[in-house]
Amino acid sequence: MTVKFNVCEGLKLAADVKGAWTGHPVLLLHGGGQTRNAWKGTGRVLAYEGFFSVAVDLRGHGESDWSPEANYTLDAYAADIAAIVRALGRKVAIVGASLGGLASLHTIGKSPDLECSALVLVDVAPKTRATGRHRIKEFMRANPGGFASVAEAADSVSQYLPHRPRPSDLSGLTKNLRLKKDGRYYWHWDPRLFDGGLTDSINEAREGLELSAATTSVPLLLVRGTNSEIVSEEDAAAFRSVAPQAEYVEVPSAHHMVAGDNNDIFSRIVVQFLNQHIDRI
Repeated sequence: MTVKFNVCEGLKLAADVKGAWTGHPVLLLHGGGQTRNAWKGTGRVLAYEGFFSVAVDLRGHGESDWSPEANYTLDAYAADIAAIVRALGRKVAIVGASLGGLASLHTIGKSPDLECSALVLVDVAPKTRATGRHRIKEFMRANPGGFASVAEAADSVSQYLPHRPRPSDLSGLTKNLRLKKDGRYYWHWDPRLFDGGLTDSINEAREGLELSAATTSVPLLLVRGTNSEIVSEEDAAAFRSVAPQAEYVEVPSAHHMVAGDNNDIFSRIVVQFLNQHIDRI
């Protein structure tokens, strides 16, 4: 079922919910350039395990509103997350990948009173590889004129993710595209995403993100893909030295988009961590 959350600036964010409302809520936050559809498999597993899964399209992505003022700072994303947690009205576990993870960690630092029961960071840490970040930004800024067909967009994804087999059925990709009146397909995200202060706000927040990780009492887990282009082994070690209380797991053969590369193992890791740290009685 799809629902809408009212957040900051009067924006509405789309979310898919799965499982019984009485289950412990797990908020799933995708990375930059993704949508809530990235969590489809994990959401099903969480619902099966008795959790209440809430997968959200971040502002400027998917079916959620775009910011009229192109406000895509880390503060804006954190305010949205806090609004959703408060709307749910009880303790919430958060699973955040890439941008979603940084925004979640920033949220906890800015709102220490927020009802958060656990935090899972998926292939992201305060310090990451600059080359990997640059590659993501290049992909998202490419093709401003859109694509003539879904197949052309699929070719672009295959070049960006050469380790993944090109799917024979491209219907799933249409969820990440918008067909406009000019007959061309455009990525679902706001092209002003990086013009709205996102990169600068992340760079400015890095020390604060480390402090949040070091001082939070919320159970914390870092999940890293062993083939990650973003979080190196050194980055993970630096994070663990700052936050020695955090648990750490690697997903074999997974790249930056861990859930998409090995969803079965990833979902199992998340469920095990949540069951260990959340009292669901």
